[in-house]
Amino acid sequence: MSILSRLFGGRSKPEAPAEVSEIYKDFRIIAAPQSDGDGYRVGARIEKEIGGEVKTHHLLRADTLRSLDEAEAFSIRKAKQVIDEQGEAIFR
Repeated sequence: MSILSRLFGGRSKPEAPAEVSEIYKDFRIIAAPQSDGDGYRVGARIEKEIGGEVKTHHLLRADTLRSLDEAEAFSIRKAKQVIDEQGEAIFR
């Protein structure tokens, strides 16, 4: 971006937030908290390749946290709990 653009309000593309993800017991967990008023609702996407096809489960909880970082960490923990409890049955 040129100096003139910056001085006179040129627009730059906002940076996309880094995706927080983790592999757990062959499942891929992607933290996906949703903005909700003054905080973030706990949410995640759980993926696993089964029989050559990527299966996806969307986890969304009513729990809200004020900080995006806390919501991402809690989303990962909650997804691990769901995987431990249900395993591949979450895709049915």
